Amino acid sequence: MAKDKSVKELEDLPGIGPTMAEKLRNSGYATLEKVATASPYELSELLGISAENAKKAVDAAKEATNIEVQTGTDALEKRKAIGRISTGAPGFDELLGGGVETNGITEVYGRFASGKTQIGFQLAVNVQKPVGKGGLDGSVLFLDTEGTFRPERIEAIAKAQGMDAKKVLDNIYLSRVTSTDQQILTAERADKLVREKGIKLIIVDSLMALFRSEFIGRGALNERQQKLNAHIHKLQRLADMYSLAVYITNQVMDNPGMLFGDPTTPVGGNVVAHAATTRLYIRKSKEEKRIIRLVDSPSMPEGETVVKITPDGIKD
Repeated sequence: MAKDKSVKELEDLPGIGPTMAEKLRNSGYATLEKVATASPYELSELLGISAENAKKAVDAAKEATNIEVQTGTDALEKRKAIGRISTGAPGFDELLGGGVETNGITEVYGRFASGKTQIGFQLAVNVQKPVGKGGLDGSVLFLDTEGTFRPERIEAIAKAQGMDAKKVLDNIYLSRVTSTDQQILTAERADKLVREKGIKLIIVDSLMALFRSEFIGRGALNERQQKLNAHIHKLQRLADMYSLAVYITNQVMDNPGMLFGDPTTPVGGNVVAHAATTRLYIRKSKEEKRIIRLVDSPSMPEGETVVKITPDGIKD
């Protein structure tokens, strides 16, 4: 179907002016694709127009949108352009197929003080290195939901890498978020910052902390999962649109139904499980050692590696 080039915004739809377009956006119909998949009766009731006029708007939205397809060869060529951020530990990089990749979400879950945030700090430094030397020559957007950001750790890791610590810190854009609404809005409004500051890594530490504290009980579970789903898909859209990497840390709980083996289970349910491109489980071992297990990846087999969390950063 040829795209109707005369319709580019909601205001261009027949019978939809600026006022109705704003009403559509406020009601969740923010794109032409949303309107194209809506029922004419829904729009009729929402906007106070006839079903016939609503159908014209829906049909025009359908004409204005494209369904894009590509061959498997095209997909392979795009995969070759994927960037990767080194973790600082060659064994860890090998487990991931070369490092934390762009155009996807990498989730690390584990117990308190297992090292999830420390990996984030290391990535925040390494992403600023040149392409070909473990980085993407980019900046960082850091969403801190638990008050765990420590600039002195960034400083120590940067100095250990022989980098200018002040410059590294200047390239990290920190947002201390204290509510799920603020967390969601920060991601929703990140496009401009990503473009202007050359963001190549978004860190959310942690993804679920505020969602767990605000949505309590089974009665709130449905609303929580809906908001979480929209939030994590926005992160994925940012990753795809700007070829950046998303690193999220996640909390855990004990699965009471697990009689044998490790009962540690990441929170967030299937919404997070399906959205994360790569899932890693980190747990403490002796002294500074951490065992990292690759739980799920579309391109790499399951496996484990051992790293050390040192004052200078992540090491094999």
